[in-house]
Amino acid sequence: MTTIRTRLLRTRKPTVHSDSRVIPFVIQREGEEAAPDNLRLTPIGGGRYRLRYADEDPRDRDLRGVLWARCAFSEVDDEGQPMGRPQWRMMHPLRQRGCMQTLRCQICAGPARTPLGWIFLAGPSTVDPNNEPVLTNQPPVCPEHARTAAELCPHLTAEPMVFLARSAPLYGVNGVGYGVRDGNVQVVERPDGPVPYGHPLMSTVLASQMVRRIGAFRLLSLAELFTELEHVA
Repeated sequence: MTTIRTRLLRTRKPTVHSDSRVIPFVIQREGEEAAPDNLRLTPIGGGRYRLRYADEDPRDRDLRGVLWARCAFSEVDDEGQPMGRPQWRMMHPLRQRGCMQTLRCQICAGPARTPLGWIFLAGPSTVDPNNEPVLTNQPPVCPEHARTAAELCPHLTAEPMVFLARSAPLYGVNGVGYGVRDGNVQVVERPDGPVPYGHPLMSTVLASQMVRRIGAFRLLSLAELFTELEHVA
């Protein structure tokens, strides 16, 4: 299993492919299939269980100890970018986790923090800024790629909601809960929304996306964002 940390810590330049479009780093590529299922449940007392892999590696869990779905990695080009036809509506679970965990840009995997905070984009009806907590499974973007993300992401519009956040603490994960049914370890629960860290279900969850809470934010347009960033450049 490729080390996520090694891939993410190098500064990358966006790669323009034959269709002249930048392919976001987090997008899953053709051939990056889910790994074979060898999940097990271990009793941990009080009628509770812990989900694990039979051949588990420390990299299978995030910083909070939650188990993650395994997914193959494609080969990378000379700029460190994944290769293969993009699957535009799917994010690679471990590249998404890496960018969210370290708050790096979903397009280039470079540092996303600005002097004003972090930039998170959201499409219509995907995030309600008036409904607490404000949650997102979309990694932030760097100023250089904010417009690119708006143009490429199928979940966004050309003028997305721009959350300029001073804080964005980890909240939880999107995933499914496992249990034993008919003698087999299989999915028994599909939560309607993100499962927060510390939730009783988390010990049996297989995560596929990391979620952050957008806190202390201002809601801007892209034009307003770029104007403010120019003032602090």
